Amino acid sequence: MSIRRLEFIFCFGVFAFLMLPFYATASDVSIHGFAQGNYSFGARTNPEGKDFKWAEERFQLKLDVPKESFRLFIKTDASFDHIDEKGSLELREGYIDYTAQKWDLRAGRQIITWGLGDLIFINDVFPKDYEAFFSGRPLEYMKRGIDGVKIGAYPEFASFEFIAIPVFEPNNYTDARRFYMFDPMPNVTNREEKDPASNFKNTEFAVRAYRDIAGFDASVYFYRGFYRKPYMIPDDLNNTTKITFHYPKLSVYGASLQGRALDGVLSFEAGWYDSRQDRKGVDYTVPNSQTKFLVGYQRQLWEDFTIGLQYFTEYMHDYSEYKKAQPGGLPKDRKTGQLATVRLTQLLMHQTMKLSLFSFYSTSEGDYLINPEIKYNFSDNIWAAIGANIFGGGEKWSQFGQLDKNDNVYLQLRYEF
Repeated sequence: MSIRRLEFIFCFGVFAFLMLPFYATASDVSIHGFAQGNYSFGARTNPEGKDFKWAEERFQLKLDVPKESFRLFIKTDASFDHIDEKGSLELREGYIDYTAQKWDLRAGRQIITWGLGDLIFINDVFPKDYEAFFSGRPLEYMKRGIDGVKIGAYPEFASFEFIAIPVFEPNNYTDARRFYMFDPMPNVTNREEKDPASNFKNTEFAVRAYRDIAGFDASVYFYRGFYRKPYMIPDDLNNTTKITFHYPKLSVYGASLQGRALDGVLSFEAGWYDSRQDRKGVDYTVPNSQTKFLVGYQRQLWEDFTIGLQYFTEYMHDYSEYKKAQPGGLPKDRKTGQLATVRLTQLLMHQTMKLSLFSFYSTSEGDYLINPEIKYNFSDNIWAAIGANIFGGGEKWSQFGQLDKNDNVYLQLRYEF
């Protein structure tokens, strides 16, 4: 946990402590949570020689205290990781809400979800935990919180969300000790990561405007901040001794539309990724600008059976400049990337059992991810799920092809209260 995060948690904790007398008189205080076991067994031994991708017990506690126009919400996790043999404490969310007639405000650590994609993110530019997804953790753990302020405004003609994020939070990718991943420079061990400094100049800003148009939910988006995936800068291409990972500047302009059509739900989403640090595409250490597009369709074919389909494509701008700038020996991205997904869901036994299958397949790279899962609710409070993540195809550096050695079977057990 970084010093910045510790400082934020400390300040929030002091603020919440000072607010306790105010909230203590609330009669509808809500306390919920769960105890959970989560285990993922790899089909092959990990790079560090262990058999599990994930093995932990976790306890979550949620405190929800409304009081007139205010609300205090805290969600915190305590866990013990058997692979690293250590415990940890994590503030998943912790914020104060204030609600007025035409606007509201949320300040603190919060999880924000934008866009329409099912595990494909265009305008949802907020941090993700891909290791959680690839290792078979519950899907809620793919989203990471941001430390910031969100303001909602609700005039008659549309609704708006304004977000400011002073503390940068990157995506979390796979741990090299637990996952086999493609590394173009495996012999270079001197590596450092350079996050954007926490100052006003680097504060991330995002705006969403949305309203109903002819029965369709329509949204437009704007984001100004940074890529959450790190990109490497070698000190010397011919004799690299050190790699610095950085997060280039990014702006995103997007839109989405969703509504009932063709006896189901039809979705469209698009985004232009403006790589502000290299708009000409001549710097190989910075990604080129891109245009991304997604179309999705979901329909119930028969009782308790739903199918969801998605097609995603992304187009790289200034591709000729990209090819000239890209050093020899490093893999090159395609000018156009394409990805299709299928989600099948069948509920059985009075909806206490769920059979599901989610699959990615890249028609441009030829790689895939298949995720089957069975979930059973023993009662209103106890459920268990068993599933698998199967990777393959493509090249050794493609998105899912590089994970080919990381197939795993996972088990989730949870008691909720």
